[in-house]
Amino acid sequence: MTLLTVWPDSGPEETVLRTTDAEEIATALKEHGVRFHRWSVVDGVTAENALQVYEKDVARVSETEGYTYVDAMEMAPADTDEYRAKAVEFRNKFLAEHTHDDDEDRYFARGAGVFYLHIGDRVYAVLCEAGDLLSVPANTTHWFDMGTTPDYVSIRFFHDDDGWIGNFTGSDIATKFPTFDELSAGLRASRSSD
Repeated sequence: MTLLTVWPDSGPEETVLRTTDAEEIATALKEHGVRFHRWSVVDGVTAENALQVYEKDVARVSETEGYTYVDAMEMAPADTDEYRAKAVEFRNKFLAEHTHDDDEDRYFARGAGVFYLHIGDRVYAVLCEAGDLLSVPANTTHWFDMGTTPDYVSIRFFHDDDGWIGNFTGSDIATKFPTFDELSAGLRASRSSD
């Protein structure tokens, strides 16, 4: 279940909005040029087969948005030193606030992650799960948290083949807000109490 939480950028003491309603999420994000869509989830998707499994959806987004390069990325938990090192390296890379000169479109084919969009004087935390496509417009200040045990397959869209290039702001704002692990634990707790 996707979760949108909005706070003032001064910190998470006050919640401006918290919703799991897909239409409400799409509407709130659209006001800032952020596209949010849901696709059907297909079991057994890996980085190797994701582009084939979602071929029609990928072609539609690429054609509509003018993307010329698409790839798939996967993180799958493993009890190895290599996985643990990669998990720390990748998480730290994306966790610092940054912008991109290009739009950042991501589809979660499996697993989850949180995009934190710092727009004006608000932080919009979008906990994306399998089936979610989120498009962060170019030059939008944001960060991404995949959690301490990353487990996801995402399809990434680019306008050129340079791929992911971040322009880091140097701000420590990401340290002031709940992490992926905290948000997903809270969502699980609210599901079990329903």
